[in-house]
Amino acid sequence: MSSDSTPLPPKLAKIVDRFQRRDNPKQKYEQLLWYAKNLPEMAQEAKVEANKVKGCVSKVYITATLEDGKVCYQGDSDAQLVKGLVAFLIEGLNDLPPEEIVRVEPDFIEDTGLKVSLTPSRANGFFNIFQMMKKKALGFHLEALEN
Repeated sequence: MSSDSTPLPPKLAKIVDRFQRRDNPKQKYEQLLWYAKNLPEMAQEAKVEANKVKGCVSKVYITATLEDGKVCYQGDSDAQLVKGLVAFLIEGLNDLPPEEIVRVEPDFIEDTGLKVSLTPSRANGFFNIFQMMKKKALGFHLEALEN
């Protein structure tokens, strides 16, 4: 990671480290599938157009709520690997204040080593999911600044 970037939140850094320790792309996929399997179920009524991530080949949905000043995400995808990417991001960014999420730069995606294991469309989808999560956090952050 470049020295001028903001340090990652601890949970996200731990996940990135976990992926860095996996040399084999198959192990990285297995890790993603493990995350997918452990992602809490998303309510069907939350799977609406407003929560759909644009620019993903798979159907991906992300919701965010603000509880006690911290962002709580939920998500789902119709593709298991992408669902794993969603779960990875939720695990790493959940329960953080919006301003901390807004400061996270996407270069951690490169640090996982997943980019070489994923198809270009999945890697792009991963970035789009992350950007949507950041955008939702930014909305909460701006709302807090106005109040």
